[in-house]
Amino acid sequence: MTSVRTMLVALLLAVPSVSAQAQSTAAHQATGVVKSVDRAKSTVMLAHDPVKSLNWPAMTMPFTIKDKALLEKLPAGKKVQFEFVQQGKDYVITNVK
Repeated sequence: MTSVRTMLVALLLAVPSVSAQAQSTAAHQATGVVKSVDRAKSTVMLAHDPVKSLNWPAMTMPFTIKDKALLEKLPAGKKVQFEFVQQGKDYVITNVK
C-alpha cells in the first residue's frame, strides 16, 4: 500500500510541471509591423498589436526565428500576421502570413 501511495504522490507532483510545460509551448497569434531584422542573430523586432492569449498590450519586442526561410517573409516595414511560441525565455516565430 505504501508504494501505491508513493506513486500517487509522485504523479500528483508531476502534474503541475506538465501543465506549465504545455502552456509554454502553446501557440499564440498576433499582427504586427516588422521594425528591423538581424539575420546574423535570426531575430526580428516587431511592433505588434495586443496578444489576447497572453494578456499582452501592444508593444515592440524582439522575436527569434528558428527557420531562417521565414526571414524572407519579414522585410522591414511589412505588416504581417504571425504565430509564435515561448521556448524558455525566447518567443519564437513559427509561422508568418
